[in-house]
Amino acid sequence: MIRRTARLRREYLYRKGLEGKEKVQYERKRALKKALEEGKPIPTELRGEAGALKSEIALEDEQTAEYGARSHVDDEYAKAGEVEPKVMLTTSRDPSSRLAQFAKELKLIFPNSQRINRGGLVLGEMVESARNNGFSDIVMVHEHRGEPDGLVVCHLPFGPTAYFGIVNTVLRHDIKDSAQLGKMKEIAPHLIMENFTTPLGERTANVLKHLFPTPKEESKRIITFANSKDYISFRHHVYSKPKGDSSVTLAEAGPRFELRLYQLRLGTMDSETAEVEWAIRPYMRSGKKQRLP
Repeated sequence: MIRRTARLRREYLYRKGLEGKEKVQYERKRALKKALEEGKPIPTELRGEAGALKSEIALEDEQTAEYGARSHVDDEYAKAGEVEPKVMLTTSRDPSSRLAQFAKELKLIFPNSQRINRGGLVLGEMVESARNNGFSDIVMVHEHRGEPDGLVVCHLPFGPTAYFGIVNTVLRHDIKDSAQLGKMKEIAPHLIMENFTTPLGERTANVLKHLFPTPKEESKRIITFANSKDYISFRHHVYSKPKGDSSVTLAEAGPRFELRLYQLRLGTMDSETAEVEWAIRPYMRSGKKQRLP
């Protein structure tokens, strides 16, 4: 099994390494095809290899025509719509009672998730165990002095891994007006992804939304990820229609907190050599910084 995992990882890295060459070839074929369809002269830089490119275009079908446009991002979630996500939820070692309670509430947030006691497991053993048991993602929460302060989302089998900071955590049990709380249902929720418009924002939304299965139309559960100035507000609500479609009652189900992405790596959480795709550098002097919105 270890050899098979290593082989699959090498194949994934090989495909990732070919992206630049394949994309250049894809752009050349697309430029030649566009010129032929519009009746324009073949671009000067393509005239020497026009015959070979025409032969490749003639052999393409609907799937292979877009092959060069695919990237490692597509490979990571290629089967996301075919198989429902299965999430392993765990904590840092020796969690406090508040972190354990936070993990219990997160377990109800993610459908088809299992909460695992960390115990003495190291990261490598935990990731390998999750792979062998068919988990699609690992979600790990950390704390500082009893307060949740970090959340890690690791997609299996080969990544990516997103590292978030957590602030302003309010557990379901912390909400004083318990009479107004909605029931905590485990049906797949509808997702609202607000203000994830940049490439980094779309990448972050992609990591978060694939933790949830496709909801049914009758689901009355809503989870919101609203981005504002790089802070992602998480809210969980349920709604009802006591008097039909003309009246909608919205009730918070909890918990609520804010996330801030500080690192995105192209590998699993146990990989020390994984490439850093993006990392926050708040003290770097720069006129323009890549933001989520």
